[in-house]
Amino acid sequence: MPRLTRRTTLALLSAAPIAALSGTARAASHAMTHEVMIEGFAFAPDDLTIGLGDTVVFTNRDGAPHTATASDGSFDTGRLNRGDSVSLTFEAEGTFDYICQFHRSMKGKITVS
Repeated sequence: MPRLTRRTTLALLSAAPIAALSGTARAASHAMTHEVMIEGFAFAPDDLTIGLGDTVVFTNRDGAPHTATASDGSFDTGRLNRGDSVSLTFEAEGTFDYICQFHRSMKGKITVS
């Protein structure tokens, strides 16, 4: 299951149950961190391929609040105000489409392999 960490408060958030996620994480020494910027009412990059055990940091650079919410409900960053960041570690393979709950035309995809 993805692990969420809100960097601004350093609080560990509990993710929604994720039945579709299973697998074994890569060794921590091989894990990478990727960034998705939220800017101009878009996710950049909006299509990201990462390795098992990698972390994605979502950072909001817009003046409006945003979320990164999986279409299947498997993860949700919660409300990100300007300057807020959330780290999400993917511990299972799969393809995860996501949207912004406030601006549903904002779409992204993370593929974990």
